[in-house]
Amino acid sequence: VLEKQDLRDSIKPQKVEFHSLNFNTTLHWQPGWAREARDALYFVQYKVYGQSTWQNKDECWGISSCVCDLTHETSDIQEPYYSRVRAALAGVYSNWSLSCRFTPWRETIIGPPMVTVVHSNKSITVKLQAPRSPYKRKRGSKIPMTNYYDLLYQVFIINNLLEEQHRVLVYEGKDKVIKIPDLRPGVSYCIVAKMYMPMLDRSSAYSSSQCTVL
Repeated sequence: VLEKQDLRDSIKPQKVEFHSLNFNTTLHWQPGWAREARDALYFVQYKVYGQSTWQNKDECWGISSCVCDLTHETSDIQEPYYSRVRAALAGVYSNWSLSCRFTPWRETIIGPPMVTVVHSNKSITVKLQAPRSPYKRKRGSKIPMTNYYDLLYQVFIINNLLEEQHRVLVYEGKDKVIKIPDLRPGVSYCIVAKMYMPMLDRSSAYSSSQCTVL
């Protein structure tokens, strides 16, 4: 009996956490501390906070990987959710490991915008595209994150001639196309951008830099 109890404890999943980027939401966990635990199978359930019954996630029922996609199950982005995972090995089931409470709207990480740069001889035109959520409109296109939040684009320019390559904020606002005038011909400039959410005072990571020589 003791061995069975030991196995039950030693295969119990650890660190059950939601990870979410632009509402693409996955549950991650780590195997139990026993060496055998890497051979365990996992079973995932979820529920909205306040509900009494747990729902099985069929695609993550008896899986060997330590990740489960819950994007579809957490699509009501204002609701708080919980998830839990348990492991099975050699006919023995661990107890459930519970995640923290997760509210998509509050906790998803917003990704950087897509940046396209077009140059003329003294100016750069920057085209910005907000990141998209996994949720679709009736016509099938993915809904941009700007539909869910009051988001601003922040655009920075880096002058590669300068010793200190620091980013200078040249624009903050909602325009998707902006023009940066009065630049020096023959100089290499790089543009990076990020999304800024004033309400929660949070920023995305920077976009990859787009460089051009005028």
